[in-house]
Amino acid sequence: MSDEELVKRAFDMHRFSYVPYSKFPVGAALLCADGTVFTGCNVENAAFGSTICAERTALLKAISEGHREDWTAIAIAGQGEDYCWPCGACRQMLYEFAPGLRVIAARGDGDFQTVPLADLLPHGFGPKSLVR
Repeated sequence: MSDEELVKRAFDMHRFSYVPYSKFPVGAALLCADGTVFTGCNVENAAFGSTICAERTALLKAISEGHREDWTAIAIAGQGEDYCWPCGACRQMLYEFAPGLRVIAARGDGDFQTVPLADLLPHGFGPKSLVR
C-alpha cells in the first residue's frame, strides 16, 4: 500500500472521531507487513485523561487482533496547517511494539512528511532494550 493510500485511510477516520472538546478530529491507519490495515480515531472524554488518541486506537485494535510485531508504517491525519505528529504517549506506545516503524504525519491539505519513529523518540526504550 502506498503512503498516499495509507494517509487517505487515516483521513477517512475523521468521520468517526468524537471530539466535542477540541473540535480536532484525528485519524490513523496502521499498516502491517501482510497488508492488513488497522484504523483508529480520537475519542475524547470529559475526564480528559481518559481521552484516547487515534494512533493508540489503531494500535490497540491491531494488538487485540493478534498483530504485535509486524507493523511497518502508521499514517496520522489531522486538520489545519501543521503536520499531525504523535504525542509523547503515542510515541512510547508505538515504540514498545515497533521501534523501526515509519511515521507518516499529514496536515489538513493532504500533504505529509515521513520519518522513522526513532527520530521522534530518540533514546527510546522498550522490552527488548530492558533485557540484559
